[in-house]
Amino acid sequence: MTEPVTETAAASKPGNRDGEQILLASVDDFLNWGRENSLWYLLFATACCGIELMQTGGPRYDWDRLGMIPRPTPRQADLMVIAGTITHKMASRVRTLWEQMAEPRWVVSMGSCANAGGPFSKFSYSVLNGVDKYIPVDVYVPGCPPRPEALIDGVRALQGRIEEFKTFGRRGEPVVVQ
Repeated sequence: MTEPVTETAAASKPGNRDGEQILLASVDDFLNWGRENSLWYLLFATACCGIELMQTGGPRYDWDRLGMIPRPTPRQADLMVIAGTITHKMASRVRTLWEQMAEPRWVVSMGSCANAGGPFSKFSYSVLNGVDKYIPVDVYVPGCPPRPEALIDGVRALQGRIEEFKTFGRRGEPVVVQ
């Protein structure tokens, strides 16, 4: 004859203890967990910051491990990394690419030229003094050009920002990576 199962016997089995059965979270928390660990970025690089962007994707720094997958089309990307000098003529095209990206979309401004015009803005009429004049920027990565480590820190800061993103809320102030 078999013995009846008692509550203590059932509770001692793996998977039946308190805290091991289900996980409760909001829909925003669940979606943001997926968003922050699978950032697909638009391939968009100009000037010398583009070389550092390519280096970050190389085998030494390998930001594929962060879920960063390069995409050649804005309709498949949710992150735009502005790397390098943006001219006034190019700014409308950057805006068009940004508008073609799916919501929620994120922007990382990388380097002095993308952040504030860099060394070229003083002597050239055609250089845009910061890409934030045309599109909203979420994270600024300073440097001329910034090292791959700084870009990875910027992506980590963006992931922290995505973690706190609310579907029906406002975005906070931009983050400047130190």
